[in-house]
Amino acid sequence: MTLNKHTWCIIMAGGLGSRFWPISRTDNPKQFIDVTGVGKSMLQLTFHRFEKICPRQNIVIVTGEQYADRVREQVPGLLPYQVLSEPLRRNTAPCVAYAAAVISQIDPMATLIVSPSDHAIFHEDKFIADIQQAVQTVALREWIITLGAQPLRPDTSYGYIQFNEKPSLPRALNLHKVVTFTEKPPLEMARQFIASGEFYWNAGIFVWQLSALRKAYEEHLPAIAESFFSLGLSTPWEELERVYSQCEAISIDNGIMEKAGNVHVMTASFGWSDVETWDSLYNVAKHDSNGNAIFSSNVFTYNTRNTLIVTPQNDNKTIVLEGLDGYIVAVNQDTIMVCNRKNEEMVFRFASDVELKKLIDNK
Repeated sequence: MTLNKHTWCIIMAGGLGSRFWPISRTDNPKQFIDVTGVGKSMLQLTFHRFEKICPRQNIVIVTGEQYADRVREQVPGLLPYQVLSEPLRRNTAPCVAYAAAVISQIDPMATLIVSPSDHAIFHEDKFIADIQQAVQTVALREWIITLGAQPLRPDTSYGYIQFNEKPSLPRALNLHKVVTFTEKPPLEMARQFIASGEFYWNAGIFVWQLSALRKAYEEHLPAIAESFFSLGLSTPWEELERVYSQCEAISIDNGIMEKAGNVHVMTASFGWSDVETWDSLYNVAKHDSNGNAIFSSNVFTYNTRNTLIVTPQNDNKTIVLEGLDGYIVAVNQDTIMVCNRKNEEMVFRFASDVELKKLIDNK
C-alpha cells in the first residue's frame, strides 16, 4: 500500500501515568510499559499502528525532556525532528502547536493526525480504515474531525461528545457535527448522556489539515499561536524554555475543540479504551471463569473473583491470593499494592505517602 507523503502523525507521549502506580512511576510512565501484556509498550504499539497509515518518517513524538532518550530506545532509528522534547509540561495545546510548527517547516501541505501514545485499540484494521477516511475527508474541507467511541457505561473518567443526529455528509453516516464537549461529568450526568443516545466518549484523536489547525489556534489560542508557530527544530533550547514558561497550560479540548465551529465527530468502529485507570484496564482485559484479569504467569488464586492482578514481565515472584473479590493487586520490583477496585482513587494517596516516607527515611 502506498502511503500519502503529506499525512503526518503527532504522538503525544509526555504523560506521567500516575494512576497506574506502582507499575507506572515518574521515571517510567505508562506509555513506556507493556500495560496490556502483549510484549510491546503502549508507545511502541501506537507507533507501529501509525506506520501503516503514514510514512515512518512522518511520525513525530512529543515528550518531556527527561523521556527523549527512552523514546529513542523504544523506537530506534528516528530522525532528529521525530522526537521533540518539551522543557515543561503545559498540557496538549502547546504540545501540538510545537509539533505542528516543526512539521510546517518540512511539509506545509501536511494533514495531521494527533493521537495519545497510551490508548488501547482492539481492531487495528478498522482503526486504519477510520483514520484513512478522516484524512480523506479533511483533505477536501477545513474541518476538524475527532474520533468518538460508543460509550459502554456511564464512566466519569472520560470526556463526552454530543453530536447532531443528522450526518455531516450524505455518504458518511458515521460522521456528525459536534454540538458540545463535556469533560469528565459527574455520574448522574453521565447516566443522562448514555440514556439520551446522543453522546460518544472522546477518544482524544484528532485529524485536520495543517492550515486548519493554524487558523484554529490563531482564532482561539492567539497567544500560543504567536509564540509557537515561529518555533522550529533549530530553535535554541533557552528560547524553547522561555516560550514554554510563559505559555498557558491548556488542553486542546478546552482551548480549541470546545470553541471551534467546524468540529465533526466520526464514530470509531475499532474498539477503544484510554486505559487511564486500573479499573479501565480490568474492563478491557480478558477474564477467567471467576472474572479475574491476570497479567502474570505465576499467580495462584483461591476463592478469588473479579480481581485484577499485574506483575512485571520476567518477574519470578509467585503470587498466591485467597478470598479476594473486586481488588487490584499490582506488584512492582519493590512495591506490592492491594486495593479495593471501588477505592481506586486512593492510588494517588498511596503514591504520595510512600514517596514521603522514602524522603524522610533518606534524610
